Amino acid sequence: MLKVGITGGIGSGKSIICRLFELLGIPVYDSDYRAKWVMQHHLGLRQELIDAFGLQVFDATTEQLNRKYLAQLVFNNPEKLTLLNSLVHPRVKQDFTDWAAAQTNAPYLIKEAALMYETEAHKQVDQMILVLAPAALRLARTQKRDTHRTIADVEAIMQKQLDDSEKSKRADFVVYNDEQQLVIPQVLAIHQQLLSLAAEVKASTF
Repeated sequence: MLKVGITGGIGSGKSIICRLFELLGIPVYDSDYRAKWVMQHHLGLRQELIDAFGLQVFDATTEQLNRKYLAQLVFNNPEKLTLLNSLVHPRVKQDFTDWAAAQTNAPYLIKEAALMYETEAHKQVDQMILVLAPAALRLARTQKRDTHRTIADVEAIMQKQLDDSEKSKRADFVVYNDEQQLVIPQVLAIHQQLLSLAAEVKASTF
């Protein structure tokens, strides 16, 4: 089956674009949600996280993942962030592989991830869609959505993500979610192209 990745910087509107694809009947794998689920439920990974970052990674009362604590721990510590990624990413990669194998009724599937290129997750897909929006608009959207983050917080996240110009060079399709261009016609046009590609992939397997 044809596998398609969707990425874009924080505040670009990836989730909205993915929702449009879901309305077209395309299954979408939310990497951020699934990473949190895997960290919470994979017993081996839970123990590795505790060993690496301490018992505080999970709330002593609820046993839920303490995401705020973990984020604060690794955000400005490259070594700890690298360690966290080395533990989590292989499990999420396998989780996506298992999920993709179960998607037998759709013409193609989508994997959504903010750090698709940064984590080399793009190697798991056949085509890439990039969602673009101006930095100022992305900042405003993120501030409105994530009220706990300051402007400095959002700008720091942006700086850690691959530059849009570099991602544009690697993308097969681009959706401009800049509140100037209609996104539905863009999504429908990409959907038709992906249906054609998916048909070619299916035909080549017979």
